[in-house]
Amino acid sequence: MRPCSTVMHLLLRCMRECGRHSRSRMPRRLRQPVSYIKLIFKSLYFNSLTNSEVVLDCILEPVFWMVEVVTRWFGMVFVFLVVALTSSVVFIAYFCLLPLVLYTYSPGWMMWHICYGNWNLVMIVFHYYKATNTPPGYPPKMKNEVPFVSFCKKCVIPKPARSHHCGICKTCILKMDHHCPWLNNCVGHYNHRYFFSFCLYLTLGCMYCSISGRDLFIDAYNAIDEVSQPPYTYKDRMFHKSVIYMWVLTSTVSVALGGLTLWHAILITRGETSIERHINNKEAKHLAKRGKVYRNPFSYGKLNNWKVFFGVEKRSHWLTRVLLPSGHNPYGDGLTWDIYPLKKDMMPV
Repeated sequence: MRPCSTVMHLLLRCMRECGRHSRSRMPRRLRQPVSYIKLIFKSLYFNSLTNSEVVLDCILEPVFWMVEVVTRWFGMVFVFLVVALTSSVVFIAYFCLLPLVLYTYSPGWMMWHICYGNWNLVMIVFHYYKATNTPPGYPPKMKNEVPFVSFCKKCVIPKPARSHHCGICKTCILKMDHHCPWLNNCVGHYNHRYFFSFCLYLTLGCMYCSISGRDLFIDAYNAIDEVSQPPYTYKDRMFHKSVIYMWVLTSTVSVALGGLTLWHAILITRGETSIERHINNKEAKHLAKRGKVYRNPFSYGKLNNWKVFFGVEKRSHWLTRVLLPSGHNPYGDGLTWDIYPLKKDMMPV
């Protein structure tokens, strides 16, 4: 009976307030109908939990919906752009720059460029393919199979720790970091390492092309300004434009993607995901007001966070699992996070 009495009390209070405001301006016959109409209108949006954040979310909901629709439908377009732009740089490197390396560089520098360039390319292609084609991981739908800590109102299933709902994929993701349109896939428990490795090696590849092609870019830029010279042919013009295109593209990507890679490296060092970073910041501020310090329960120490992330169990794994293509699974199943046997000094450096 208590909830019913509370609702009746609110309704009566609203009716009194409506009647009080309209008493001086309306005839007595119209006061009660108008008050009743106002009461019905207020009941459509009345909520004791309404605050500025809820109102802002409601206002921005159409924007969120549009972003989800665009990201979902243009996912394949973003993947095509990544493949096309990367392929164009590889084509220019092999058919325009490699002949120069073979004819002008010393044998030592020639071997360096060939070995490093091909290794970097293999790492980029492997990790991008695995990041786009590996499912991020989804929580099971049976309640007795999930050690859940919360409940997803959209999927109507229990959620394990570190799991979040993706509005684009329309499902919950284990250890969700974010939805990446350039992968057309969510970044979660099973493909987080592939995503970060792809960003890292693509950044290194773009930096390599930008630094090693700097002199060629300056020569090509100066040559285009001297188009009036008779020996300047159409083939030379296309070569110089290709060099300029490659240098501008790789320099831009190395700066933009390098910043993103550095940000994710900081998160990995802290044992956090992109979503958890915002949650932990709010929790830390909340506990700071109480004079307490927030500690991330999923952090095992800086070095061990990297070992857990890359799946490094012994020293040789830094080579076989980090510097070479590896399709090994991450630690755990993404459902529980207290099963790792490693503490601060349990794994060898």
